[in-house]
Amino acid sequence: MKRLENNDNRISIIGNPASQRLVWDDTRAFLAVARQGTLSAAAIKMNIGIATLSRHIDRLEDALKVPLFIRHQTGYQLTEDGADLVHKAETMEAAALAFATGANEQAAMTGKIRLATAENLATNLILPALPTFRSRYPDLLVEVVTDINTANLHRRDADLAVRMVKPERGNVTLRKLGMLGYGLYASSDYVETRKARPNTGSYDGDDMIAWGDEQSHLPAANWIERVLRGRQPAITTTSLSTQIAATKAGLGLSILPHFLAADANLVCVEPDVGVDQPIYLVIQSDLAQSRRTRALADFLVELVVKNRSRLSG
Repeated sequence: MKRLENNDNRISIIGNPASQRLVWDDTRAFLAVARQGTLSAAAIKMNIGIATLSRHIDRLEDALKVPLFIRHQTGYQLTEDGADLVHKAETMEAAALAFATGANEQAAMTGKIRLATAENLATNLILPALPTFRSRYPDLLVEVVTDINTANLHRRDADLAVRMVKPERGNVTLRKLGMLGYGLYASSDYVETRKARPNTGSYDGDDMIAWGDEQSHLPAANWIERVLRGRQPAITTTSLSTQIAATKAGLGLSILPHFLAADANLVCVEPDVGVDQPIYLVIQSDLAQSRRTRALADFLVELVVKNRSRLSG
């Protein structure tokens, strides 16, 4: 009877669609007998009874529809089919051990790790995904610090950070994950009122939502100031959440991250305003090999890469 070896290390019998799926305990029993040469020695090795071990072998042979051993009074000798399967069974054994080791490591992951990031990334990207991280590491406490003006890795205020400003000092490792894209946005009602005005190709007739003095260093704030050219803005705010609220209220145009504006159902007036920012993963160098740090860092990398198009717009 012809055998077909699948990539997932199961063996199906051609022409027998009802063939049974292999049971891992049966494969373990097969390897024990193949290595020990007798049922009694293999049973001792597996800490099970000889009758139980024999049932495992019989069930495996029944599932594969091939004899795996030649039974002698002196012991069990592998058949040609059985010898061909030893390497496959050992591959399954190695995978099972790796799986068990990984599960034990995750279960043992405890302690606390501090993540500093911008509030908009925390609220709209990281926190919604954290249940998945907690399901992997239920005993690992993540502290999310969103006041990144005061959270400094150099002072050890946090263990790692996701931020848009490249650190210029400190003993840190750095990885660029993607770009945070920005555009010029308005409410649908404001867009309708703009259509009634002559199209001059500029924003001279538009109301602008600006930033407060403490945020005047932001690229978005500088863009608005350049467009205003000394005119008074419609309103100033000091956070992205209030910028979005003011835009939704129809108070004027604002520069917003594409992914936040899309979530708020705002209309993009200009998709590329030249203020896109890189997204960096920053880790204290002496914590880069910490299992806790690596677990959260790998999760954040996976999360940002998965949402790269959404973030860049």
